[in-house]
This record gives sequence, C-alpha cells and structure tokens, in this order.
Amino acid sequence: MGQRGLFISLEGGEGAGKTTQLMLLADALRGRGLDVVTTREPGGTPAAESLRETFISHQGQSWPISAQLLTMFAARALHVEQVIKPALAKGKIVICDRFTDSTRAYQGYAQGFDLDSIETLRHIAIGDFEPDITFIFDIDPVTGLSRTSKRVSTGDTFEGLDIGFHQKLRAGFWDIAKQAPDRCHVVDASKKPDIVAQEILNLTLSRLKEHASC
Repeated sequence: MGQRGLFISLEGGEGAGKTTQLMLLADALRGRGLDVVTTREPGGTPAAESLRETFISHQGQSWPISAQLLTMFAARALHVEQVIKPALAKGKIVICDRFTDSTRAYQGYAQGFDLDSIETLRHIAIGDFEPDITFIFDIDPVTGLSRTSKRVSTGDTFEGLDIGFHQKLRAGFWDIAKQAPDRCHVVDASKKPDIVAQEILNLTLSRLKEHASC
C-alpha cells in the first residue's frame, strides 16, 4: 500500500470471542497478501505489557476508577505512538483486541465514571485518534460468562464481577455503537464462529476498497 493503513479494533464483553475472531481475520487478510499487525490492549509494547501485568496481578478492578483510567491511557499512549501509528504509516493493517471503547464501556458505562472526563483523558493521551472500523461483538452476558468459565483463565480481572456489571457493559457497547454508526458495527457473537468470521471479513474487505479509493 502506498497510503496510510487501516486500523481495526475488536470490542465486546467477556466471552464474546474477540481473540478468536482477531486471529481468523488476520489469517484471512494475510492469505490475500495483505500486511497485518495484530496487537492488544492494554499492552502492545514491553512497557504497556508491564502495566497490563501490574493491573492483572494486583486485581485492578478493585482500584479507584481514576487509577484504572490513568493506567489504561498510559499504556494506550505508548501503544499508539510506538506501534499503531508507525505500522499505519507503512500502510499496514492493524487489528487490535480492545481500544478506547473498552475504557468507555468498562470504566464509564459499567462503573459510572463521567464519560466527558474519559474523553478529556483521551485527548490528553492520544488526541482524536480512533480506529477506522470497530467490530463490537454482542452476546448475552450469561452466555458469555459461561464461555469464560470453560476456558483456561486469562487472569481477566472483570470476569468475576456480578451480572449487573456485565449487563451495564453490554448496554454501554450498544450506546457506543449508536453514537458512532460510521465506525462501529455490532456483530451477533452468539452465531457460529465461521459465520461471524465471514461477516467481519466481508465488512473489512468492503472498507479496504473504500479506503483504497480515497
């Protein structure tokens, strides 16, 4: 590619299948000869991964929400400047497991932190930088949590919170999608993985064609 690459984020609640779909999408795009970078948040750089480990090992869900936010945005600022923007500048496709929408959903909608204040922190940390396309994987929280109970623990600090938290989280992601319809696409994550994978691949290829014509 001779132009800026495409930034894709995958979002959703616990057990929605984001990580599996990230790998399937990356493999499908690479199979078409495209240069793809996969990454995650919090994380993506050595320092940001250290912040992630600190958050997980010290049960970050119990921290004051302000501490959660500052940790997430510190990791995100490093990630954007050191990994995402350089890859996009080289024309690569970047697929990220979670980005700012997760902060909005987890710390804002689900835990009640002021959304305008989150946006202020976002501007300080990364400016107006957002993904080009965001797939929000929607699933009933009960179904999603039943999936997580069957997998090897990832150390996720939010999986064990009460169902009310996860219901607020789901509603938050829906509201985010409604506010950014040009960027966000809600995907029914209860469907079979191959059907979900084809849906997001088709949408991605369509966006890539639009992107190439700009």
